[in-house]
Amino acid sequence: MRSIKVSAAMALGLVLLSGCATSKDELLPHGDVTMQQLWEQGSSSGGSAIGSAGKQSVAEARGQLRRPIGDRQMVDERTHYTRDAANEIHSQFSRLPNPDLVMFVYPHLAGDEQVPIPGYSTLFPLYSQPQYAMPGESARPAGRTR
Repeated sequence: MRSIKVSAAMALGLVLLSGCATSKDELLPHGDVTMQQLWEQGSSSGGSAIGSAGKQSVAEARGQLRRPIGDRQMVDERTHYTRDAANEIHSQFSRLPNPDLVMFVYPHLAGDEQVPIPGYSTLFPLYSQPQYAMPGESARPAGRTR
C-alpha cells in the first residue's frame, strides 16, 4: 500500500515537472512587433490594420447603437413595464368599488333658535373604509351575466 502511494506521488511530481519543460516561446510564439507598437498602431488614425472601409462600418455600427441622452420615447416605453411598489400593490390588491351615495337634505329649521337651513345635497361613500380584493379575487361585483 505504501509503495503505491510513493509511486503515485512520484508520477504526479514527474507530470508537474514536465509542464515546466516547455518554453514560453513554443507555447506563445510572437512576431517582431512589440506591444507598444501595436498600441500606437491601433490608436493612430491612419496606421490601423482595419482600413478606412472597416473604420466606416465600425463607426456606422456604433452610431446605430447610440441614442441621444434625452430620448423621452425610450423612458416612456420603459415605464409601462417597470415594476414599482405602487404598481405592485394596485395589481395585486385592487380596490373594490365603493359607490357614492347622494343624499338630499330638505329645507328645515335647526337648533333652539329655529334657524332656517336651505335644502342641499351631500355625497358620501357607501362603505366607511375602502375595501380591497385579495390577490386572485376579481374586483368586479358579482352581478347579472348575459
